[in-house]
Amino acid sequence: MLGDGSGFNTHHWLWSTYTEVWPTNGPLDMGGSDFHMGWWPLPFLNTAILLTSGVTVTIAHHAIVKNDRTRFILGLAATVALGFLFVYLQAVEYQHAYHEGMRLDSGIYGSTFFMLTGFHGFHVTMGAIILTVVLVRAIRGHFTPTRHFAFEGAAWYWHFVDVVWLGLFVFVYIL
Repeated sequence: MLGDGSGFNTHHWLWSTYTEVWPTNGPLDMGGSDFHMGWWPLPFLNTAILLTSGVTVTIAHHAIVKNDRTRFILGLAATVALGFLFVYLQAVEYQHAYHEGMRLDSGIYGSTFFMLTGFHGFHVTMGAIILTVVLVRAIRGHFTPTRHFAFEGAAWYWHFVDVVWLGLFVFVYIL
């Protein structure tokens, strides 16, 4: 076992410059930069934005059930705006990470970071587009208090995206 403290470590013969740190960047830093994204301020702000959008879509749902079209449309519009704001700020975060030297080839953290957050960002983008279509339909009066399943399906998807982000925030940024 590497670095287990037993006194017999194979890395003295195989890789004398090895240090017992995780995540490892590979021999001679071949994994690239070891830059890690912190959770403050942009990822935390994005988390607050996404959680707020979960509240606004819930407000919109309660409004349509009560036949309050104005509040329904405003809540839905706020959700769409917050969703696209999240995507924009994630692009800003990617630009920052890139300028700090983190890329897909930056070792396990870089590739995992971009894969997880990028896949989530794609789903947020798709959710925001779906909610935009639902918003246009809401403005045209396609939903009633008893007939609004298209909106509910989009809202369920949006809440799922929110919950997934909470897990990503903890595992990608905090831990």
